[in-house]
Amino acid sequence: MSRSWNWDFEDRPRAAPRRNPSATDPAAPADPAQGARRTRIRRRRVSAGLLAALLLLIILGVALGGGGSRSTAARSVHAPANVARAVAPQQSPAAGNRAVASVLAYTPFVREGGNRGRDIALTFDDGPGPYTPAVLSVLERLHVPATFFAIGRMERYFSPSTSREIRDGDVVGDHTETHPALAQLSAHEQHEQLFEQIARVELLEGPRPVLFRPPYGSFNATTIRELKALHLLMVLWSVDASDYLQPGVALIVQRVLAGAHPGAIVLMHDGGGDRSQTIAALPTIIRELRARGLHLVTVPQLLLDDPPPPGEQLPPNLSGD
Repeated sequence: MSRSWNWDFEDRPRAAPRRNPSATDPAAPADPAQGARRTRIRRRRVSAGLLAALLLLIILGVALGGGGSRSTAARSVHAPANVARAVAPQQSPAAGNRAVASVLAYTPFVREGGNRGRDIALTFDDGPGPYTPAVLSVLERLHVPATFFAIGRMERYFSPSTSREIRDGDVVGDHTETHPALAQLSAHEQHEQLFEQIARVELLEGPRPVLFRPPYGSFNATTIRELKALHLLMVLWSVDASDYLQPGVALIVQRVLAGAHPGAIVLMHDGGGDRSQTIAALPTIIRELRARGLHLVTVPQLLLDDPPPPGEQLPPNLSGD
């Protein structure tokens, strides 16, 4: 997989504007009387702004206080209008955790489920990011649950999308704090990368992640030990859309459908770069998978319905380290 990473959302400090003191610059008026007049105007504007803000707070207080229960008001303020999603019944977080723990008892990783059922899991890496809301809108509109492997650092900028995933009933897994190649890090550094992302999800009042996906497919024996200590199951994939390369909508659809089969885990991306092609490809992918009689589920649901058999051989480091 490509090692390129695009922090296309990163905020950069803006350079301070160069000042040009002149008669038209309020910071350095040429005429003292004019400067005093401008000071009075600014004070009146500030006072008017504060009064308007106070009135707005009073209006909001009245509206929220008389609009029903506190939980209803909170949802109307914080939840996007389109997050209500009537998906096929999924397991409770507790049932999902038990399914993951059951699989962890005999293997540290999965790349697909069994082949006795009709489940298939769509997974998305590298978010949350600028394109995550559009991915969620497609999933919500088509009533599809998914699994998101989120980067902790991204929560500094796009945590509302992760909160939306949690409300939707999607599963949020660990994709480290800053997206490094873990095989190149010490045991302590790997532990910090894993644990800090877990803490960020818990701060959003989401269930503690029990799934992990290695950035770049990079892991080693140290990673496996750290995952065991944190009770994390490593989730690889059996179908790679390679959408991070932005190969075109048609090719993304073709790759997913060519590899799709019962028990498959599909790798796609909602962050790390421009994901407009992924968003455009999703409706066709979902429609065609359903036409084949496949059920779109989260990874824990896949493991609950049809877990992989024991004895699977751990693949080598997928990053080539």
